Amino acid sequence: MSDEFLVRPDPDDPKLTTPVTGIDQTGARVETRVVNERPLTLFLNAQEIVTMMTIGDRPDLLAVGYLLNQNMLLPDDEITAIEHDDDLDVVVVRTKRRTNYEDKLKKKVRTSGCAQGTVFGDVMESFETVSLPADAVLKTSWLYGLTKKINTAPSLYLAAGAIHGCVLCREDRPLVYMEDVGRHNAVDKIAGWMFLNKEPAADKIFYTTGRLTSEMVIKTVMMGIPILVSRSGFTAWGVELARQAGLTLIGRARGKRFLALSGDHRIDFDLDPDTVEDEAPKHRRKGSFAEAGE
Repeated sequence: MSDEFLVRPDPDDPKLTTPVTGIDQTGARVETRVVNERPLTLFLNAQEIVTMMTIGDRPDLLAVGYLLNQNMLLPDDEITAIEHDDDLDVVVVRTKRRTNYEDKLKKKVRTSGCAQGTVFGDVMESFETVSLPADAVLKTSWLYGLTKKINTAPSLYLAAGAIHGCVLCREDRPLVYMEDVGRHNAVDKIAGWMFLNKEPAADKIFYTTGRLTSEMVIKTVMMGIPILVSRSGFTAWGVELARQAGLTLIGRARGKRFLALSGDHRIDFDLDPDTVEDEAPKHRRKGSFAEAGE
């Protein structure tokens, strides 16, 4: 494992993928790996909150991050225990503060995530009160370095595809890399890691392989991270919310190219893009090694 990452996916973990056989375009029989997907039911103290579909790794981080991003867990809450039963696919987060979210659960709405995701009615009220650090900086040399390091790191995406990745970064160093079947799950795992490790957000950059949707913008802002970067494109509401919150929003970041649609005042153009190598075809991540037959 590279020293660049504090945490990153383990594509060789046998619990995360399953070998299956099929035929390719020539009719030849092949074996490939597919990502596992399993339910995880989350309880906050004695109350059932949600059942999520996930790859099953790091359930403690996913549970804590989900509760944080739904405003069910407050920044000053004291977690007394996190209990995971792998056989029952259940995780319980216990807090010192007594909680009751029956009314809140009635207001949930489905979001645009690839797997099931929920955002609750009062999240937008909290979103509008967040103030992101105006003095945060993104050097283009950091951006080019990050995209190359992340794109070439061993991952489940490259091994089996059908998965999203998110990375917490500082300057040109990727710190925590999480993957899951839904990008919102990967975000929540990082939020959980930050909370449990008391990691500050003001100096961080958030990178995702997925689209820059309203959900991605809201969660990044709610975590207090001032810069969001993606290989993929934008939605109009995602851009509108980013501008409202003062979030630096960068998409289509591949090789030497990128497009900023919000918060470009934070960008320091310290490197001539003509001096940067473009992305190698094998690292363009339009398909996994498994899908390419490699």
